[in-house]
Amino acid sequence: MSIEIDIISCINEKYPQLREAEKKVADVVVNELEFASLASISELAAKAEVSEASVTRFSKALGCRNIRDLKMRIAKTLVTAQQFIYEKPDESGVSGIYESAKNVIQRNRNAISETVLNQVCEIMTNARHIVAVGMGGGSTIMSQELQYRLFRFGLIVTAYNDGLLSRMVASTVEKNDVFFVLSASGSTREVNEAASIAKQYGATVIAITSENSELARISDFILPIINEEGDFIYKPSTSRYAMLVAIDCLAYRLAVMNKPKSRDKLRRIKINLDSHRPAAVRQPLGD
Repeated sequence: MSIEIDIISCINEKYPQLREAEKKVADVVVNELEFASLASISELAAKAEVSEASVTRFSKALGCRNIRDLKMRIAKTLVTAQQFIYEKPDESGVSGIYESAKNVIQRNRNAISETVLNQVCEIMTNARHIVAVGMGGGSTIMSQELQYRLFRFGLIVTAYNDGLLSRMVASTVEKNDVFFVLSASGSTREVNEAASIAKQYGATVIAITSENSELARISDFILPIINEEGDFIYKPSTSRYAMLVAIDCLAYRLAVMNKPKSRDKLRRIKINLDSHRPAAVRQPLGD
């Protein structure tokens, strides 16, 4: 498997060792990526006010075969990472975080079908074992959240976040198991392959994911989320809020569908938490 070279990081790393003329070329490339990706060697040299030989030496110093190779790498960087180079202004500040969370929750208010939610809860209630899989930043946390929410109702849930381990676990499932997958994009190869393996062995695959994603096509049931990602790179991904609310809706419905069992399990948890803490320290009932 080849690893794509990050040309910007390469320039920054080698910059102190470059000759003065080569540094001028580097400055043009970093500050004007789009121009550098399209310019001829003579145009790049003129912009940097150096000779064409200096442009060639600059390319070689970065490990590129020639100027064409350099331009190809610049073009790839421009496509995949320009929002991390050319910042878009954002004036909303911290209040914008609350606004983003509110907006994405509102957009997802009617995304999940009540009929599908009831079907999913029925299947999960009768499952031998629920395997929760999520990889990456947000989905890893959300798969663990699913485990933390559902064990309270007496369900057997185990969360996995490693690609190879998830693949192994998927190979051990049985027909009355649920393989629950969380992926905002629905396009993570390791996640989708694990889901396909679990489905091959008869497990019911349920996913919280985007409605038209590859993972949605693999799954037997989906609780869809609508992503609302912005271009301001410093804000956290809002898909986490959508996934969290979907999990809360699922947990609530599972609890209500199985009230006697849920109530008894929650009562046990509350008794043992209260006996562990000072009397004045009381946690929320559902925590």
